[in-house]
Amino acid sequence: MPQVRVDPLTGLKTIIAGDRADRPGGGFEVPPDAPIDPERDPFLEGHEDRTPPEVYAVRANGSAPDTPGWTVRVVPNLYPALDPDAATPERHAEPDLFTAQPAHGAHEVIINAPEPVSCMASLSERQFAAAVEAWRERMRAHAGAMCRHLIVNERKEAGASLPHTHAQLYAMDFVPAAVARERERFGAYAVRTMGGNLLADLVQAEVRERSRIVAIDDEAVLMAPYASRVPYHLMLAPRRPAARFEDDGPSGAALLHDALRRLRALLGASPPLNLWVRTAPAGAEHFCWRIEIQPRLTHLAGLELGTGVNLCIWPPERAAAELRGL
Repeated sequence: MPQVRVDPLTGLKTIIAGDRADRPGGGFEVPPDAPIDPERDPFLEGHEDRTPPEVYAVRANGSAPDTPGWTVRVVPNLYPALDPDAATPERHAEPDLFTAQPAHGAHEVIINAPEPVSCMASLSERQFAAAVEAWRERMRAHAGAMCRHLIVNERKEAGASLPHTHAQLYAMDFVPAAVARERERFGAYAVRTMGGNLLADLVQAEVRERSRIVAIDDEAVLMAPYASRVPYHLMLAPRRPAARFEDDGPSGAALLHDALRRLRALLGASPPLNLWVRTAPAGAEHFCWRIEIQPRLTHLAGLELGTGVNLCIWPPERAAAELRGL
């Protein structure tokens, strides 16, 4: 029977309706991604002149900036959504109705590997770990931002404009409403429980119940969230709570790599997906970082777009059991 579940971290509601997976057209088909054409790949090693000048790179051989020899490379986004020099919009004649502010901040591209690889599941464990550590380094570089949001979009269906694996970092001078709402829920939970950490307590409860746990290692726990918003929605959380992903300590890179490989093994190919890192925004006295993965196997339609309520046709317990068995 369908049920409405509430995400304890965000307060968002999801309708879990597993019977809808049996309707016509309800299955999942993930064709292999097309190979990358090296000649058209601006992120390929040796094509450094096709991007803006790098702001950071991991170079084991001491090679010069904007030359081959890098492991992970970071450049400003060629088409930035945020700009440190963004102009202040003119004041509108109806300021109570129409408000705008300059889009100050930074927008960077983190090229996860020099090879023409389209999904992070295909990276070696060593390369994957290097990419994740570069994510943390760039988040540290923008520590003064009100909110830092790191994302990975894989495949065109999930919003990737270039197929070569890369992350994007948005360093914003405001805290988005969705993130502020989570910050408030962490704070309210700490007050209500006399200092408890919302995500840490959630992880402990999930581990006790087991039905939505996919895997656990020394650093992190991988689970299908209770109110999963899409089929095979996954969340990775540290075993020991830490507010900021970029701080020294476990990053969960090995288990994150394992999660992406499990999805590929189960679905036959790496699916289109969106991945993001949630780290403590400004003003968060109580928080814990996490990483979320949402495969794009179904479409957001009128219900989701019009109400903010997702309809998930694959219960998280079923998804976790399938992925756990791999």
